[in-house]
Amino acid sequence: MTLDLLTAISPIDGRYRGKTEALADYFSEYALIRYRVRVEIEYFITLCELPLPQLASFDHSLFPRLRSIYSAFDEVCAQRVKDIIHFGLTSQDINNTSVPLSVKEALEKVYCPAVEELIAQLSDYAEEWKDVAMLAKTHGQPASPTRLGK
Repeated sequence: MTLDLLTAISPIDGRYRGKTEALADYFSEYALIRYRVRVEIEYFITLCELPLPQLASFDHSLFPRLRSIYSAFDEVCAQRVKDIIHFGLTSQDINNTSVPLSVKEALEKVYCPAVEELIAQLSDYAEEWKDVAMLAKTHGQPASPTRLGK
């Protein structure tokens, strides 16, 4: 079954997909796999930086190459690694870091910029409409005059 408005699990992936598409990079199954790979690689790098005799011979100059794995990660890569079993870690060890990292980056790169754009637009409207008079209401009843851009 192909993903379309009628086969989506929720309206978020269906009729609202155009509004939420940027979030797929952070919250889709593909994104979760990408974040898991990133966390596992960074975990391994951190272990290599500790004075562990088992990893003492690992060449630290390979760290950029390891990081390039998740930097260049795409959907084809996700298909290849989706069923890999963690060695020395549980899925929860990985998920408890991967999911908050995805939320953090979605907030930084999608949500907060959108809120800042909204605030800027509202500020522009307030300035543009600062002299537009209107009748305020309280409890659904007409009250005192005010300004729309207030």
